[in-house]
Amino acid sequence: MRKMSEEYIPTHDEFIYCLGAATQVLKFGPWSDLQKSSDKGTPKLLFLIIPGNPGVVGFYKTFMQSLYCGFNRQYPVWAISHAGHCSPPAGMDMTDEHDDPVEDVFGLNGQIEHKLFFLQQNVPADTKLVLIGHSIGCYIILEMMRRSPKLKVLKSILLFPTIERMAQSPQGKIMTPWLCSLRYVVYMPLYLLSFLPEVMKTFLVKLALHGIKSVDETSMEASLNLFRMECAVICLFSSQQMPCIWVVKK
Repeated sequence: MRKMSEEYIPTHDEFIYCLGAATQVLKFGPWSDLQKSSDKGTPKLLFLIIPGNPGVVGFYKTFMQSLYCGFNRQYPVWAISHAGHCSPPAGMDMTDEHDDPVEDVFGLNGQIEHKLFFLQQNVPADTKLVLIGHSIGCYIILEMMRRSPKLKVLKSILLFPTIERMAQSPQGKIMTPWLCSLRYVVYMPLYLLSFLPEVMKTFLVKLALHGIKSVDETSMEASLNLFRMECAVICLFSSQQMPCIWVVKK
C-alpha cells in the first residue's frame, strides 16, 4: 500500500487579488472553482482554514493534506492567506485597484472583510462550511459569523484561540510594548536580509528551527515569505493590532 505522500493528491495553489490585496489560496481536491463546477459535481461542504499570524497558508499544507485524505477525499479543503502576508509571484504587485476597497485591508477589520469577500466571490451561497481557525484566525471566524449570520457554518473549530484580552495576558504584557514601538527596530535587518540569495535564506530558516525535533519541510518553505519586506511589515502591523482585541462581541 502506498504512503499518502506517494499518492497523487490534487492540489491547486493560486494567487488572486481579494479586496485589492495579493492573496494566496491553497486548495486540496479537484474542485479548483466551486462557482463554475457543474451542479452534480459540486461538493456541498467545504473545509476552510483561516490562519494565525503570520497568515501564510504554506504552514498548513501537511495538515490540509491529512484532513483531505482523512475524509476520503470527498470534500475540498481550502486555506486562504491573510491579505499581504504571502509573497506574490514575479510580476504581481502586493496591491491592485479595487472598485470597493475596505479601509485598510491589511488591518484586523480589513482581514475579516477580506475573508467574507472571498467567500462571497468564490463559494456558492448554499455550500455548507466547516471553518477552522488558528490563533487570531479564531477571532476572525467569530467575527465573520457575527457579521454574516447567513453563512451556512456547519461547524467552527478554534485551534489555540486568540479571542479576548490579549494585552492583559502574561505574554501580552510583555509583547504589547514591543509590538507598538520596538517593531520599527527590525525593519532595517529585514530589509538587508531580503537581498540574500534563496540558498542563504533557507539556511537561516533551518538554523532558526534547528532546536525543533521534527520540522515539516513545507514550514521551512513557507517561512521564506517573511524575508520579503512588504510581507514582514504587514505581519508586524497585524501583530500590533492584536492587543486591541478585548472581548468578543456576543
